[in-house]
Amino acid sequence: MKTAIFLSIREKATRLPKKVLRLIGGRTTCEHLIARLSLAKEPDLLVMATSTHPDDDVLVRIARSAGIACFRGSEEDKLNRYLRAAEHYGIDFMVIVDGDDLFCSEEHIDQTIEAFRQTGADYISQYGLPLGAASFGVRTEALRTVCRLKQEQDTEVWGGYFTDTGRFRVHMIQVTDALLNRPNIRMTLDYEEDFRFFETVFGAVAVEGSVPRFRDVMMFLAAHPEVTAINQAAQVKYEQHLKRSTAVRMAKEP
Repeated sequence: MKTAIFLSIREKATRLPKKVLRLIGGRTTCEHLIARLSLAKEPDLLVMATSTHPDDDVLVRIARSAGIACFRGSEEDKLNRYLRAAEHYGIDFMVIVDGDDLFCSEEHIDQTIEAFRQTGADYISQYGLPLGAASFGVRTEALRTVCRLKQEQDTEVWGGYFTDTGRFRVHMIQVTDALLNRPNIRMTLDYEEDFRFFETVFGAVAVEGSVPRFRDVMMFLAAHPEVTAINQAAQVKYEQHLKRSTAVRMAKEP
């Protein structure tokens, strides 16, 4: 069995333009995330999954500079892009991380891969982590089924294909550690307030030449609740954005 992290990222943001190229401490947010994902021990490969759009050329250069694999596919159909990347690299199970989740938990990526080994589930994620700390494990064969049956070409919001259709085996890892079980905390990069949040945390916990582990970040936030308040108002805007997303639709099996 071959496993991988797919860093799902594009340079097309409209709510916070150029967010994946913004600098924090001399590094782009994309580079910070690559360094974090490199902490995970279980994946066989780390792949940047981006698109063929010319604007994403800069991301390919970042991937090459960081020494990680890269795959370019569909601009709007994320799921097709992931499937083609999995086929290209011979991946049986992928853990997908969004490019705006700079503090995605590396230890839960490892737990997700271990859970797949134990359960063989089609879709695995974590329940209880802050928004932006979770990752999403997908079995390649299940993804192939979704791509065959889905009715949309724009798959920006795609989790429901696995969780809401009743076709797939879903496994949720329950996060019971009180330090980490903080779903009220927002740590994803969509708005200016989010950028200020990340700047503040990196400025406090990052040591030059090292990558702060997820637990280090959570220990800091537990001691500094005023930092988690920086971007709480952004959550309302984010939820309104999700409500405008199209519900998933799948064809019946022939």
